This record gives sequence, C-alpha cells and structure tokens, in this order.
Amino acid sequence: MGTTGRMNRVLITGMSGTGKSTVIQELARRGYTAIDTDDDGWHEWVTHPADDPARGITAGRDWVWREDRMRELLATDGGDILFVSGIASNQGTFYPHFDHIILLSAPKAVIVERLTTRTTNPYGKRPDELTETLAYVDSVEPLLRRGATLEIDTRAPVEQVIAMILAHVRPGDRAR
Repeated sequence: MGTTGRMNRVLITGMSGTGKSTVIQELARRGYTAIDTDDDGWHEWVTHPADDPARGITAGRDWVWREDRMRELLATDGGDILFVSGIASNQGTFYPHFDHIILLSAPKAVIVERLTTRTTNPYGKRPDELTETLAYVDSVEPLLRRGATLEIDTRAPVEQVIAMILAHVRPGDRAR
C-alpha cells in the first residue's frame, strides 16, 4: 500500500481480451486517475539484436512502454490512487514503482470471443494476432502471475471486478 503523502500506484495488466480497457475506463468514470497505456504515446516499437538479453519475449521487434513517459507518470504525486493499465515486455522494470500489480485473466475461449467481437480495438481480429495472443496466454501470463499481488478472473461482471480491485487496494474503504 502507498505510504502517507504518496499516491497509491496500481498496475492492471493481462493478456489482450481480458478486460483491461473496460476496467480502466470504468475506474476513470468513477473519478479515479486512470491511464490506459494502450492509448497513443505510451508504447513504441523497438528492434533488439538477436543476442540482446533485453530483447523481450520475441526476437527482433518488440512492443515496449516508453520508459521516459512511464518514469514521468510514476513520479507524479497529488491524488489518492493512480491506476495504470497495459502490458509490455518491459513492464517488469517498473514493478518496484507500483504498490499493487493486478492480473486480469480469462479462459482462452472467453479471450477469443472478446477479441473477435470487440469494436473498440482492432487487435486480435486477424488470425495471426489471435494465435499470438493465445500463445502469450501460455508463455507470458505465467510470468505476469508471478509478479501479481492479485489475480482476477474477468468472467465476473465488471462491477464485481472493480469491487475486487478496490477492496484489494483500499481495504476497508467503500467503493466510489
């Protein structure tokens, strides 16, 4: 939990299709400071040499958080809680700056349904993207699980997911 005088910082992460955008939008609607790093300007593509140990999950091109922007965001104070949602191969670099890391998860069938039917983001509709996401459920999600302070199955209604998040980051407080 955040210390007195310091904003409580919460990362909401998970595979594509687990509900990160829905959750962060609902938190923002409720008046919390909520940043969706899928929005423009938070990520960049980088290319690593094949022998670079920092290359991330895949060789060559990698989708990473812009470290300058993330450092600036996480250095801010003024407010109660900062919710940040997203996933990037370099997110572990920032784990020490978060008080809570919440993993949103869902069964593969649910992820497939959400990705193929969502209208807010085109990612996951192409067969190669869907295959890539499902492979990440097997290879990346276990890594995320190890760093998480809480995992939430997002088959639950969004209201229940939000309630679980708020109970975790603000035990004893009532949800807004």
